Amino acid sequence: MARNKYDIDEALETPFNIANFKRCKIYLKHSIKLLIIGAILSLLSTVFALCGPYFVKIVIDNIEKQQAAGTQEISGIFIIGALYLLCILLSEACSYFRTIVTSKAGQQIIHEIRVDIFSHVQMLSFNYFDSRPRGKILVRVVHYVNNVADFLSNGLINIVVQFLTIFIIIFFMFSLDVKLSLVVLSGLPIFIIYMVLIRGRQRRAWTDYSAKNSNVTAYVSESINGMQITQAFNREKINQGIYDRLLGQMRKAYLKAATINNSIPFIIENLSSFVQAFLYVAAIAFFVGNNYTAGTIVAMASYSSRFWSPIQSIGDIYNQLINTGSYLERIFDTIDEKIEIEDVPGAYDLPAISGEVEYKNVTFAYEPGHNVLENLSFKATPGQSIALVGPTGAGKSTIVNILCRFYDIQEGEIRIDGHNIHDVTLKSLRSKMGIMLQDSFIFSGTIKDNIRYGKLDATDDEIIEAAKTVCAHDFIMQLEDGYDTVVNEKGSMLSQGQRQLICFARTVISNPAILILDEATSSIDTETEQYVQQGIEKMMRGRTSFIIAHRLSTIINCDTIMYIDQKGIMETGTHEELLRKGGYYHDLYTSQLMETEPAQQNN
Repeated sequence: MARNKYDIDEALETPFNIANFKRCKIYLKHSIKLLIIGAILSLLSTVFALCGPYFVKIVIDNIEKQQAAGTQEISGIFIIGALYLLCILLSEACSYFRTIVTSKAGQQIIHEIRVDIFSHVQMLSFNYFDSRPRGKILVRVVHYVNNVADFLSNGLINIVVQFLTIFIIIFFMFSLDVKLSLVVLSGLPIFIIYMVLIRGRQRRAWTDYSAKNSNVTAYVSESINGMQITQAFNREKINQGIYDRLLGQMRKAYLKAATINNSIPFIIENLSSFVQAFLYVAAIAFFVGNNYTAGTIVAMASYSSRFWSPIQSIGDIYNQLINTGSYLERIFDTIDEKIEIEDVPGAYDLPAISGEVEYKNVTFAYEPGHNVLENLSFKATPGQSIALVGPTGAGKSTIVNILCRFYDIQEGEIRIDGHNIHDVTLKSLRSKMGIMLQDSFIFSGTIKDNIRYGKLDATDDEIIEAAKTVCAHDFIMQLEDGYDTVVNEKGSMLSQGQRQLICFARTVISNPAILILDEATSSIDTETEQYVQQGIEKMMRGRTSFIIAHRLSTIINCDTIMYIDQKGIMETGTHEELLRKGGYYHDLYTSQLMETEPAQQNN
């Protein structure tokens, strides 16, 4: 079966190393006080809990002495019992408050990491998103960050507390008896050797599972976005097969990792059982002539059992550490992704412009060695309307995309009012442009919010005026809540034409100096287009405009029409000039006219 992009695991560009964890200190500094408080509370909870076996020893030894002396005094036992109960309550209270404190710290860490990664992702060029499934980006921003934050807020505290717990238990045991303590510790070297042996396999297994999980998330994300297409082409069973295969790969990877992971508690439980059995044998062997009390043996057995609990916890934390290392590699891989489009050193804000645009010997390629544009040169005067026409894939959208610096050119320069766009800040450059791309993207929220996206401080009157300009006001007012109608992501409750009208209003309200319309009327019916065209003409007055349109009837009134093909401008002129020339534009216009006339006759 052919492999697709969802069968390809993400490659880790850097090996696992402690440096990734050192980088996390920037996310810990604002939460360090909470983490220290959490560690202290954890330690206190552990100390209070470990007092229990010692109290049991005192009670047993006290009862044994009373029986030997033929006396019976229970007041002391009640006091010890009360102290034991108090320690339990204090332990639980410390544990409760520790959970609250570490949860708060964890949320702070999640917030800071997500702000960093999301801010960086927004700065990446279109190339980054063109080459990656959206789901694989999403899983890094959400799932991986959650796991990393959990380790930083809980795992680091736990590993410190568990090591301290071990030392506290050892202290209690050695204070009771040195020989029996050495018996309890005899299984520890075996456990350490085993952990060293499986370390590499464990990391590889969890890394593989993480990659397979990312593949599943990416496929689900794309499937949901394309559900209408899936149903339209009866792809349900085929897609289910792909999903089942990806799930199978993820399940296989998880079972392999879980098998290695579960071997740790298996080893610990068996070591604990053997050591505890050996402890009883040793206690009996040492009992003669060593004055061991029953309380000492019971307390040592209890400490022996508790000794392996933090050992197992450390094993679990080690697994979490391995997983966190894999997640950190991917998170930092994203944060370290080079920002291809950014302000150059010394970039300045583009001042108010009249709208003169000049391309000088511009060469551009999405991939090295495959130029889309070569030595492109032309000049647009302020207020001029330029239409870009030509076959699909000729580079029409590319011309406006590089003007907005969505991509950077390889050679030449583009100037606006004499300013090289590479020398000005991106924010100031794009603030001068009103852009409507081919995708009519609607954000979740109200229609009013979607139009205001083009100008955040726009008043309600400005929003309504923008909608009226593009003939969107009437259909909006027919909706249940008018401009306050809530639409979901992508505006599925709206028709494609309605979505495009809202996006056009969003562009209009920004009041740009340079207007870019990429297939702005492609999804609007002919009757509505006539009204919208009037709005477009109003919007174009006094503004330099670039219009890309396959429907040539929408651009015949433009000042200049450029036919784009073969990596450059094949023809340029007005509509009438190009028709008289009888070249590429004439052939394109004639073919569209021949397609339109039969349709009109049928109607």
